[in-house]
Amino acid sequence: MRILLIGHGRMGQMLEECIAAAEDLTLAGAVNSKNIDTLATLEDVADVAIDFSSPAVLPQVAEFVRRTGTPLVSGTTGYAEDQAAELRDLGTVAPVLYSANYALGVAVMARALRQMAAVLKDFDIEVIETHHNQKADAPSGTAKLLVDAVDPEHHLTPVYGRQGFCGRRGKTEIGIHAIRGGTVAGEHTVSFFGEDEVLEITHKAASRRIFASGALHAARALAKLPKGYYTLDQILFENEAE
Repeated sequence: MRILLIGHGRMGQMLEECIAAAEDLTLAGAVNSKNIDTLATLEDVADVAIDFSSPAVLPQVAEFVRRTGTPLVSGTTGYAEDQAAELRDLGTVAPVLYSANYALGVAVMARALRQMAAVLKDFDIEVIETHHNQKADAPSGTAKLLVDAVDPEHHLTPVYGRQGFCGRRGKTEIGIHAIRGGTVAGEHTVSFFGEDEVLEITHKAASRRIFASGALHAARALAKLPKGYYTLDQILFENEAE
């Protein structure tokens, strides 16, 4: 399978290493922000494109997918609502998969959280995410993914940290806290605080390799699916397009 990498930062380089080590994959090419315009000249170069770039290059990525019909695995975070809608719309012309986190453990965690939140409705919920000191956005895309898992209908009000005399915690709050430092690849904890009991579930990433491996696992599956917009949960557990 030929893989085209869009974005060649830390994740792109890790993906390149994993592709080189895989017997069933080959690198079709790699573009970054400096040569992103080369996408406009590419035709049948890849079986799947994997995008870990930035929201700024979505127009070039979208044009490439619409013109070639190449399946797209996207892990770019920080999209505005209109950009997320544009990404979803690409599912009308090609198989498109988006996830803020491709670690298989996070996918299982999100699935478990949906079940936990349905039972622990009266518990206070807090989310803490920790990342390296080079991460530009906060809260992380994974934190948002986990918040959506526990509150899919968005009944809760996000509170991003607390400071000063903020009063008692409201029952409809969900606290979201971001910690930055060192070289932490990613750590996420969701806590349910009840009367005299606390339940916590945590995922820790030791390196970016787990995200790269998960993205390649998803790419292998997506290449076999019809056009449509998919979530990682669907790829792993359902294989149903939206």
